[in-house]
Amino acid sequence: MKRKYCCRLKLLTGILAVFMLCGCGNADGAENGSRGTENAGNGGAESAGGGNAGTAGGRETEGNVRDSENTPSSEEAATDPVIFEGKDMDGNTVTSDIFAQSRLTMVNVWATYCNPCLREMPELGELAGEYDSADFQLFGIISDVQEGAEEEKLNKAAGLIEQTGADYPHLLLNESLYYALLTDVSGVPTTFFIDENGVVLGAVVGAKEKSVWKEIIDGLLEAL
Repeated sequence: MKRKYCCRLKLLTGILAVFMLCGCGNADGAENGSRGTENAGNGGAESAGGGNAGTAGGRETEGNVRDSENTPSSEEAATDPVIFEGKDMDGNTVTSDIFAQSRLTMVNVWATYCNPCLREMPELGELAGEYDSADFQLFGIISDVQEGAEEEKLNKAAGLIEQTGADYPHLLLNESLYYALLTDVSGVPTTFFIDENGVVLGAVVGAKEKSVWKEIIDGLLEAL
C-alpha cells in the first residue's frame, strides 16, 4: 500500500515538475503564462515564527517558478502531513482537517503589497467556483497580515479580497501556519498543492494565468 502511494506521489510531483520546467529560462514569462513574483527577505515584517516570514516587498521578477531541483521527490512528499490551526478573516478557526474536505487543495500564499498576487486573484476566484468542492478547493494565506493585526491592516486585506473577487477563505498568518508551510517560502505568490491526507504534492512560485492553473489542477485530479 505504501509503495503504491509513493508511486502515485511520484506521478503527481512529476506533473508539477513539467510545468516548472516550462518556466525555466523564460525571462518575461509571457510564453508560459507566468505573471511574476515579489521577492521576499528584503527587510519585511517580522514573521510569526520569530524571523522574516518572507513577506518583504522586493523587486518584481517575471516568470519565476521553482525549478525541478526543488520539486519534492516521492520520498519527500510521503512525509508527515501538514498540520496547522489558524483563523480566517472572520475569526473562524480553521485547522488542517480542511484538507479532508476535497481530493485536492490549492493553497495560495500572497501579500497585500504583491502586485503579481493581486493580478492573479480574480482568476483564482473564478477557479474556486468552477469545481465540485469534493474534488477541489482553494484557500489563501495572507503572509503579511498576522492574527491580532491592527484593524487598519485587516481592513486593507479585506478590501483587496473584495476588489479582486477572491471569494474563497483567507487565513491570517500565525506561528502554526508559518511552521507548517511558510518556512521555505522566499517569494510571493507561492502556491502549494495538497492531497486529502494533508500531504504536499508540490509547490509553484509565481503567479500564473488561469489556463495554466487549470491545466495543473486537472492533471493532478486525474492522477489522484
